[in-house]
Amino acid sequence: MHNPRAQEGTSLQFQPPLEEQNYGAAAAHGRQGPVVSVPRKSPAKRDYLIAAVLCYTNLINFMDWFLVPGILFDIQKYFRLSDGDTGLLQTVFILCYMLAAPVFGYLGDRYNRKIILGAGIFFWSGVTLSSSFISELYYWIFFLSRGLVGIGTASYSTIAPTIIADLFEEGKRTTMLSVFYIFIPVGSGLGYVLAAGMAGLTGDWHWAFRITPCMGGLALVLLILLVPHRTQRRTAAHRALSISGTIQVAAEKPGVLRTAKTTWCQDVISLAKNWSFVWSSLGLTAMAFVTGALGMWVPLFLYRAQLAQGTVSPCLQETCNSSNSLIFGGITVGTGMLGVIAGAEAARRLRKINNKADPLICATSMFISALCLYVALMVAKTSILSTFILIAFGELFLSVNWAVVTDILLYVVTPRRQSTAIALQILVSHLLGDAGSPYLIGIISNAIQTKNDCSSQWSFRSMQYSFVVCAFVGVFGGAFFLLTSLYIEEDRKEAEQL
Repeated sequence: MHNPRAQEGTSLQFQPPLEEQNYGAAAAHGRQGPVVSVPRKSPAKRDYLIAAVLCYTNLINFMDWFLVPGILFDIQKYFRLSDGDTGLLQTVFILCYMLAAPVFGYLGDRYNRKIILGAGIFFWSGVTLSSSFISELYYWIFFLSRGLVGIGTASYSTIAPTIIADLFEEGKRTTMLSVFYIFIPVGSGLGYVLAAGMAGLTGDWHWAFRITPCMGGLALVLLILLVPHRTQRRTAAHRALSISGTIQVAAEKPGVLRTAKTTWCQDVISLAKNWSFVWSSLGLTAMAFVTGALGMWVPLFLYRAQLAQGTVSPCLQETCNSSNSLIFGGITVGTGMLGVIAGAEAARRLRKINNKADPLICATSMFISALCLYVALMVAKTSILSTFILIAFGELFLSVNWAVVTDILLYVVTPRRQSTAIALQILVSHLLGDAGSPYLIGIISNAIQTKNDCSSQWSFRSMQYSFVVCAFVGVFGGAFFLLTSLYIEEDRKEAEQL
């Protein structure tokens, strides 16, 4: 059967603001005729296939994010880096990622999204493979390669969620976005497992960077073959379907003028006045700060805790025991999947009885997560098992928020600004969140170590004291989501009317 989405051209051409492609341009306004009710259309099988390809690529995306933390101690020894310099590795990655995100958001609102995605996958996979051949004399090239990978992955993280949002209505959209965002923690955890596993299997950590490029090549082939060149962009009428169950289409009269396409600056100003978007983005920033620091340092922190307890010996060989990375990777996969599913289900049920359910769920989970992480830090010196369990609960409650926060954005921001909104949210959350948190933890740890004797005890305590910052940031994140709940009903109604 002929698919209307397969009609988009292969060239990277500007898409005119047609009525059926009302994204990045204002909807038709002016005098409107009678409202016509159009029956609900179920998603086609191909829509699910497209979503599956995007989910698989998201898996690879986040595996590449967390290859470095999975073998962090090996890389630190190989390039002879301090804690501060080691934290800077992830900071370079995130900074390049967030600076590229607004650019790709602008392009995603106006140009062919399939070509942008394909180019990004090819670029970041190639750079990841190339980084596996860098010698210890050129550590700065390794830093540069991580920044380039960040630029490539920004193209995907900014645009892919908007395609899924365009394919499905609100009920299905939340479910499919939940599935898509499950692959954030799953990919993150598998990144640890892959990196640690390949380093242990081959005795050379460089092999950790030679697997995901092959997976990226397969993703690129699937994108080319299965994802159509045109994915019909969500319109105001489509949004009406997701809320009321039928599309309320205004029958236009001849000669009615449409409003002009808005500029990027106008979009940004409008988003800055959307308080639900602002506060939820700051809440997401707190989440990013905590997850960035945990993701970078937890395996090394646990290793230092074991050294302080005397349960392991100092690692002097090239490839060290990677059991902490493997366990933490498994915890990240399990808690991530369970958290995203639980968050989506809780949101689906509680929305029926409370219109403010989404931000309240996010606030509650942030407060609980902060408590679990703080207690985990305090018991690490005496019980590694208890630390693992508490970190697992902390990650579980953090994962509850991923799909819920994105869905908040999609219903409080008008469709024509969604790619720009996602790009700005990425920029803010990473600039103030995980772009700096790994480096901040590293330099605080360095500062504490320099003021005390060089021992395994202070090596552990320096990182323990540094990590306390994350618990307090988590509390601030919960407060930001509480503020979101004060504005969300008003902002949602306003978005529905645009």
